[in-house]
Formats: sequence, structure tokens, C-alpha cells
Amino acid sequence: MPLRRIKPLEGIIAVRAVLADPTKRVETDSEFKTAVRYLLEELMVLRPGRSVEVRVPPLGAIQCIDGLTHRRGTPPNTVELGPLEWFALAVGEVSWESLVASGKILASGTRADISDALPIWR
Repeated sequence: MPLRRIKPLEGIIAVRAVLADPTKRVETDSEFKTAVRYLLEELMVLRPGRSVEVRVPPLGAIQCIDGLTHRRGTPPNTVELGPLEWFALAVGEVSWESLVASGKILASGTRADISDALPIWR
């Protein structure tokens, strides 16, 4: 099982707080940071593996999705997006397709489409 840094209850509380108060959706808000990191960890737990790296700079990065394991250098399958976009995607406010179409997701590699694992929060 992947190692968690955020206790699930703390993460759930943070996600709910950010959903309840849109003004918290800034990178400097501690609850927003916790919510973003918790949702990344949830993806890691729900879809364990090391074949895709999901990056949400500057708040975090995880590896997920079963398949060939990546160990060194730049992973062949990467997904990168901003914290606001990740939060909205993970809670189901926006679709993978709309973020790709708008250029807000940078995805590369044959396994980089992780849309089937989203949204995380239902």
C-alpha cells in the first residue's frame, strides 16, 4: 500500500472546506494545499502503480497506475497540471477532455490518459 502523508480524515475535512468556500482556492491557503495533496494521495491509493507520474507543481507529484515501473529520469508517462485544475478535476467540476482541449493538462506517453480514474471525489 502506498505511503500516505496526510491522514484521510484531515484530507476529507480540507476538501470539504475548499468545496464550501471557493475563496480558499489559492496556493497560499493551507487547507487548499492539504486538499490538493490529499486528492493526489487518493489517486495513488485508488490506482496503485508506478507507470504514470502526476505532477501538480509546486504542491506535489505522485506515481500511480499499474503497469511498467519507472525508476530513474523523466518518466515516459507524465501528466502535469496546476493546483486549481487538479482540484477541480479530482472533485468532478471539470472534465479531463475540457482541460486537455484548453491546454491546461500537459500529458505525454501512451498511458498518460488517466481520465478513467477521475473524478476521485464523488
